[in-house]
Amino acid sequence: MINKDREDQSNNQNSSDISKLVAEISNLKSVLLADKAEKQSASVRKQNSNNSDDINLGKLVGVLLDGKWFVVLVTAMFMAVGIVYALSLTPIYQADALVQIEQKGGGPVSMISGMGEVFSQESSAATEIEIITSRMVLSKTVNALNLTRVAAPIYFPYFGKGFARIRGHEGVINISHYVLPKDAQEKMHSLTLLDNKLGTYQLSDAQDKIILSGKVGVLAEKDGYRLLVEQITGENNQKFNIGIRSDLNAINWLKGSLSIREKGDTGMLLFTFTGSDRIQIQNILDNITSNYYLQNLARNAAEAKSSLDFINTNLPEMKQKLTAFEDALNRYKQNNDSINLSFETSSMLEQMVGLEAQLNDLIFQESDMSQSFTKEHPTYIALLDKRKMLESQRDALNNKIQKLPKKQQAILRIMRDVEVNQAIYLQLLNKKQELSIIQASTVGNVRILDNARVSGGPIKPKKSLIVVMATLLGGMLSVAYILLKSAFHRGIESPDQIEALGLSVYASIPKSAGQVQIDKDINAKKKNKQRTKILDTLLCEVNGADLAVEALRSLRTSLYFVMMEAKNNIMMVCGPSPGIGKSFISGNLAGVIAKAGQKVLVIDADLRKGGMSRSLSQSNENGLSDYLVGNISIAQAIKNLTSQNMDFITRGKVPPNPSELLLHPRFKALLDWAAENYDIVIVDTPPVLAVTDAGIVGEHCGTTLLIGHFDITTTKEIEISVQRLAQAGVEVKGTILNAVEKTGSNRYSYGYYNYSYESDNT
Repeated sequence: MINKDREDQSNNQNSSDISKLVAEISNLKSVLLADKAEKQSASVRKQNSNNSDDINLGKLVGVLLDGKWFVVLVTAMFMAVGIVYALSLTPIYQADALVQIEQKGGGPVSMISGMGEVFSQESSAATEIEIITSRMVLSKTVNALNLTRVAAPIYFPYFGKGFARIRGHEGVINISHYVLPKDAQEKMHSLTLLDNKLGTYQLSDAQDKIILSGKVGVLAEKDGYRLLVEQITGENNQKFNIGIRSDLNAINWLKGSLSIREKGDTGMLLFTFTGSDRIQIQNILDNITSNYYLQNLARNAAEAKSSLDFINTNLPEMKQKLTAFEDALNRYKQNNDSINLSFETSSMLEQMVGLEAQLNDLIFQESDMSQSFTKEHPTYIALLDKRKMLESQRDALNNKIQKLPKKQQAILRIMRDVEVNQAIYLQLLNKKQELSIIQASTVGNVRILDNARVSGGPIKPKKSLIVVMATLLGGMLSVAYILLKSAFHRGIESPDQIEALGLSVYASIPKSAGQVQIDKDINAKKKNKQRTKILDTLLCEVNGADLAVEALRSLRTSLYFVMMEAKNNIMMVCGPSPGIGKSFISGNLAGVIAKAGQKVLVIDADLRKGGMSRSLSQSNENGLSDYLVGNISIAQAIKNLTSQNMDFITRGKVPPNPSELLLHPRFKALLDWAAENYDIVIVDTPPVLAVTDAGIVGEHCGTTLLIGHFDITTTKEIEISVQRLAQAGVEVKGTILNAVEKTGSNRYSYGYYNYSYESDNT
């Protein structure tokens, strides 16, 4: 009895030692797997760093080919928008006129006085342009054409006016008289066309309060408002904005549309004016050139008129002086006998008359010069100096006259006054006649060569250019979007990207159009609360010749050799994220294996959102969770499918503690029983990166396969999933790339091979 107790103690001790050894081996295995995963991650980071600057032109071409329909669609949309925009823009016309500026000589008085060369000057084109754009010239155009009145139809922003023009419903309004009260001078009002045929309308303020009603051609008056509409066309109830802007705003509007430039150094000024109304812009430009010409003409005639006014003012006074001096001379002769002047006295008289004539001419020149120059001007200073010199000569001559006998002095002074004033009077009469002729025949130095004319077609918008630019912009933006999306996209597009992580890729499953149709049928039947059989939902049963099924057959062959070295015949199918096709792989792989004669059990271990029951058209009642809580037995949990050699355990009811249930000994007992009773057990698990369930399940599985979805799963997700599983002591044997599509990028970069069945109709 004692020996038996010692033997039991020895067995218990050995069992405890074995358990510790197994635990140490398991921990060591976990450490080794984690270290391996870390080395793989470091290798991948190094490789990515080395290849970060590589540009695969073939892949770029393939990416563009993949997105060709997107490029075509976006380009077509931009082209359509460009066409609509170009058609909706208001045509802008241009009127032009040509004006010549001739060399400007001196004023008419200067020409008469012989100082034309002194006053000769040439006005620069820049100066004339400033004169043209001055308020003095443009205000005349504003007043003549009533440009302070603003009246325009109201359209929908951007495209409304264009659509109205295309449909032939563009509104037109012409107002000849518009007066507002002082308190409403700067406010805009709206005019509504009530009836186009009758020409009735009503005027409203900004608050839609009706001010007055009227009719075309009839003056409407009320409360200080006076409105006369000469013409109005448009659709009934169409609205127009009307108002009065200030003179300054109207002048600024003219300046904004008016352009003047000199053609080289020829003195030719080219006037251009742009606007949407052909008649209005022609009238405006004609008026501007006409006003400029008239002001230039008036400017040149003003000098002659000023001089003529000066002469007309002084001529009567000069005549009175001359008459008085002549009367004095006659009285002197009557009172004294005839007196003969000596030769010396006659010479002094001639000198005195000549000096007075020159001084009088200088005074006339000074009057003319003062209109053009200041007294600091060199020419003005020279004239004053000459005048001082002549006055000094006159003073010297007067001193000589003082030495003559008194009778000689008296007769000399009287005769001097008569002859000097007579000469001045005759000179003024001559100049008056000359200035009258000049004033009547004054011609400005501006000549209008070409009157305003409007170009045949609109200068803006360039519709063809807009459409071309919009099309190019659409093409460039779409191409840029595709390239940027490709640059930032990290989805797996080739098995080479997974193998670069140090993982084997056992199969690349092509995307199946048949499976897409099956999913649509399942969703439709689900909405109608119908059920279907396994034969209707598994792709391997519906279309065994599908390329995806053929790839699963290849995977079946690869797994045969892989599982020979595994610790058991249990295989876990997992993935980094949901929606990558784990259920599709698990179900159809099980179907392919079952068709090969092996007995397969599929377990849906995703106790949270397991969807295999829907794929296999089975109810979630009496499933895995129900077994784990002890409500049912294993036999009750297993569902026998219509397909031979294939059984299925659904997830069951969704439990509140999925991870804790998977840690229960019942789960290991279920897997041990399944491993003994089936050739292969396939366990479908939740996403690795979302929950820890895959690590718990993988501990009991001899083979673990990681699923990646083409163009969705990233290499980083694969890498982190491997690390997570390694930390749980689970080694990933290999991966499967699911839903591979034939795209331009993988065709040009990695190659894409297609091999399928061909029917024999012979």
